[in-house]
Amino acid sequence: MSAPPPRYSVIIPTFNRADAICGALEVLVRLNIPPGGLEVVVVDDGSPTPLDSLVEPYRQRMAILLHRQDNAGPAAARNQGARLARGEFLAFLDDDCQPEPDWLCTLDREFQQQPDVLLGGRVVNGLTDNVYSAISQMIVDLVYRQFNPSPDTATFFCSNNFAMPVRRFQELGGFDDQNFRLAGGEDRDFCTRWRLRGWKLRQVNEAVVRHFHHLSLPKFWKQCFNYGRGAWTYHRLEKLRGENSLIRDSGLHFSLPWRLFPLWRPLPWKSRVAAIPLLAIWQLANLLGFAYQRRLEHRGARSPTTPGAFCPGP
Repeated sequence: MSAPPPRYSVIIPTFNRADAICGALEVLVRLNIPPGGLEVVVVDDGSPTPLDSLVEPYRQRMAILLHRQDNAGPAAARNQGARLARGEFLAFLDDDCQPEPDWLCTLDREFQQQPDVLLGGRVVNGLTDNVYSAISQMIVDLVYRQFNPSPDTATFFCSNNFAMPVRRFQELGGFDDQNFRLAGGEDRDFCTRWRLRGWKLRQVNEAVVRHFHHLSLPKFWKQCFNYGRGAWTYHRLEKLRGENSLIRDSGLHFSLPWRLFPLWRPLPWKSRVAAIPLLAIWQLANLLGFAYQRRLEHRGARSPTTPGAFCPGP
């Protein structure tokens, strides 16, 4: 006789980061579990070395499913995890993210009050000595301040800490894994499509995840470049939906100095000094990535299309 389905399925896409996924699983086995229980679905997106031997020790400590697929990008990996999930609610993490002990219980309390919302938690930098990781998180915090003026008027969450009822995920069609295969931006597109359905998003700052994203200067550049690529695709899709979000979002960049100051001021003085050139690199790399993706799509290498329906699977 099979076990009853859990209340929560925690979905983690991973690619070639064995140490990171082990760190995430080590934290998840110590998580405070809400009534109804949870399962963990790890989707190995074509890592060079299979993860079976790393995941096996955790099977005795929690319900865990490992699925391996050919490399298709994080959006496709999350969709595959959702197809395999048995839970009533889906909660998404990245492999380098480690939730606080009460993370899932905090989300559960919110779902008990509002079971149909998209909940987004708070992400904090777990590598305080890595200036690139600190500035990367500061950029995300800046975006959250722009798009989430209050918990009840939120419009955007990163996919490394958000949760929703599985039935609405399926109805929405999941992540757009065709247009956002590698460059990123699928989480913003997901949140926009959610909002356009008239469904609510709510920010839950008490649901905390620590992000251990090891960055160097080249990795920071690549991340910002891919932000720009994803931004172009997002705005192209918005235009197809009859929106002109590019003009609206440009205001964020023109108002950077006064928006950044409250986030820049608490940093250690060394990080303050380093932040100035890194923020300039962010803007440059973002712009170049935007132009690069625009050129690709105008040459017909990749044209945005409306995402197809999400298929839950058998």
